[in-house]
Amino acid sequence: MPPFIDRVSINVTGGRGGDGLVTFHREKFLPKGGPSGGDGGHGGNVVLVADGALNTLVPFRYKRRIKATDGGRGGSDKKHGRDGPDVVVPVPVGTVVYQSGSEPEHGLLLADLDTSGSSVAIARGGRGGAGNARFVGPTNQEPLLAEAGEEGETRDLRLELKLLADVGIVGLPNAGKSSLIAALTAARPKVADYPFTTLEPVLGVVEWERRGLVAVDIPGIIEGAHAGAGLGHDFLRHVERTRVLIHLVDGSLPDVAAAVSTVNRELELFNPELVGKPQLVVVNKIDIPEVATRRAEIARQLGGAPMFVSAASREGLDRLVPAMFELVDRALAASRERGVREPGARPPEDDELPVIRLRPVPDGGGAEREGDAFRITHRRAIRLANGSDLSLWKARVQFREQLRRMGVERELHRLGAAAGSTVRVGIRELVWE
Repeated sequence: MPPFIDRVSINVTGGRGGDGLVTFHREKFLPKGGPSGGDGGHGGNVVLVADGALNTLVPFRYKRRIKATDGGRGGSDKKHGRDGPDVVVPVPVGTVVYQSGSEPEHGLLLADLDTSGSSVAIARGGRGGAGNARFVGPTNQEPLLAEAGEEGETRDLRLELKLLADVGIVGLPNAGKSSLIAALTAARPKVADYPFTTLEPVLGVVEWERRGLVAVDIPGIIEGAHAGAGLGHDFLRHVERTRVLIHLVDGSLPDVAAAVSTVNRELELFNPELVGKPQLVVVNKIDIPEVATRRAEIARQLGGAPMFVSAASREGLDRLVPAMFELVDRALAASRERGVREPGARPPEDDELPVIRLRPVPDGGGAEREGDAFRITHRRAIRLANGSDLSLWKARVQFREQLRRMGVERELHRLGAAAGSTVRVGIRELVWE
């Protein structure tokens, strides 16, 4: 069984756009065939897709860098270069995508893939460059310019998995949560008599009357967990995606009510919405005689009507299971009344999934001083310079005309560029004429 990994950092890069081509049509008896350089293909996107068959981010432990395919170069006879195919990356349902290195603490939220099949293009591929056929005009019948392909977007991402489950089993360490989920489901977590036996959430399916629900055993929560004590934030976030909570408490503790209060306080400090989830308090270890004799006292401590079970002897589980299904049904009905879509539920057919559209990068201000020289920063001008042979005087004249149309020439004059000045653009260095 693969290890459970629920937080990773990765780097994704869209494919580079293909370069446009400078070429002219050559054909017998057709001496003036004209420019025929085609456009480059677009680079592929990196797309994250929520896959219900996955429940861990372990594949990213071995592959931290993901790059989409580059676009193909433009061809002759105005042939368009091949577009780079998208790279589709499956992630577990419940994956939250943050951009690293930005505010707030976790980073800028880019996407929350909480529905099976939902997807987001997280790194856009670069646009293909225009071939010289695109630059034909009334005053330019022999264009020698073409654009280089645009670089794809690069993003450093942080992926965090928040498991989707119907029931979250919470409690102090050694309350018997692992024993309970083992008794209720086919899951086989490690069970021992020392704190923090469970070091990762354990999922299992509870079946009853031809129905099933997903339960998750959350590792023990201790005082200060909201601030990182014990396993702290590592697993508290998994509670956020559960519909209801089974609060399991050790009936052999001297003060059962204090144990319940400790866990609820940590849940509230981590996320105030957690204490608002429907919660069923269940007292474990009723098979121990000392606990059985204190049953009435424990009920008074808790001030309600908790359920009493024994995960070891399975006593009371026949009543707990239908109570769990009833609690989940009530939570679903309440969500429908409020018009809230449950995490993991597919929206109605007439309700589109949210689409994350990444903002396009602007072309840039035009130019800037660089010591005694000048540098052109306009993105399209850079692509044009990189894709053209500016050693040809006619190409330089055409490039200068494009700079005038873009407003870059005016910006260079404002900065003080004059004849003889050094102007850098992309991989080129020119003497301003």
